[in-house]
Amino acid sequence: MENRSQSQFVEIILLVVLSFLWGSSFTLIKVAVETVPPATVVLGRLFIGSALLLMIVRYRGISLPTSPLLWGAFSVQGLLQSALPFTLISWGEKHIDSGLAGLLNSTPPLFAFLITFLVLREGGAPLRKFIGVAIGLVGVLVTLGPDVLSGSNEDIWGQLAVTGSSLSYAVAAIYARRFSDQSALLTAACSMTMATILMAPVSIVIDRPWDLMPSQSAMWSIAALGVLSTALAMIIYFRLVKTLGAVGVTSGSYLRAGFSVLLGVLFLGESLNLSLIIGFLLILLSVAIVLGQIRWPFNRRDAN
Repeated sequence: MENRSQSQFVEIILLVVLSFLWGSSFTLIKVAVETVPPATVVLGRLFIGSALLLMIVRYRGISLPTSPLLWGAFSVQGLLQSALPFTLISWGEKHIDSGLAGLLNSTPPLFAFLITFLVLREGGAPLRKFIGVAIGLVGVLVTLGPDVLSGSNEDIWGQLAVTGSSLSYAVAAIYARRFSDQSALLTAACSMTMATILMAPVSIVIDRPWDLMPSQSAMWSIAALGVLSTALAMIIYFRLVKTLGAVGVTSGSYLRAGFSVLLGVLFLGESLNLSLIIGFLLILLSVAIVLGQIRWPFNRRDAN
């Protein structure tokens, strides 16, 4: 019993570490995009992360697939899971605070539910989930503020870009079902490699990275994004999926959003306002309801 408690304690610590790594990525992105364009930030992050993951795959003796169709699927997964959302977040953070970006990026479970029920028509949908989604959408609108309706605020495009990254993550999670027969580590390494290949021409054509003059802090931020927030985070993530389960790992999204806001305030001088705090609470409440982590006052039979 004692060994089991110690083991569970280790997994909880790793969950906190994972949430910190992902939450801090928004702070690192904010620093990086000050002197490096978004596409090149993403390319640098993906190149470092995929290289490290491929090294681990090779070290563990896992063979790379040879099927062109499978590599094509990895390309789609890499686009949806890494290239597109990373770019949307990086571009969005040129216009909004990192804490706000982290908060808006905690909504993939809401989009995943809407897609699986309204588009794919999979299974029944309990009232609890509909209420959770409604609360989440209200939370997003409160966070964005009144300018989302008027379109008068230039920052709204940054907010919408980050919200779009959550939609991309949700689609990626659904698409990833086809890789259930593949090693999780292999899927991550191959999809991230294809994402790197997809982003390379975008960075070269749009940013001309050889003409850039990045600051030292930007270079360190990109390196940290690749090593810590991408490669290391993926390794911890796949371990926790096996030990804590998908729902347990998803609960880290609350900590991730909290870390992104806290680090933005402490290190970047970002401010907190009432709409951000209220939106933060509403979004986290909605995700908890949709994932079934808050069931009262809903009927326990309505837990799916």
